[in-house]
Amino acid sequence: MSEATCRLKIKAVPGASRSEIVGRLGESLKIRVVAPPEGGKANREVLTLLAAKLGLAAARVTLISGQSSPAKVFEVSGYTAEQAWARLLA
Repeated sequence: MSEATCRLKIKAVPGASRSEIVGRLGESLKIRVVAPPEGGKANREVLTLLAAKLGLAAARVTLISGQSSPAKVFEVSGYTAEQAWARLLA
């Protein structure tokens, strides 16, 4: 049996006063991070925040697209989309 994986659309807002998952924004999940949008710092912080909230090692969360855009897609190993959304919005 293969392990569940899903892709999550993320709207990243770098340079925020605190890092947090804001909630749904259409089909995306809006996430604010303190890190600036330079040198991949904000991407790493979004990835770390997702992994922590899902209880996964950072290696199980991968940035698929949107390296230099606020609209990003992350792939998550170990969750279906429904499970991931439920846990992230809890």
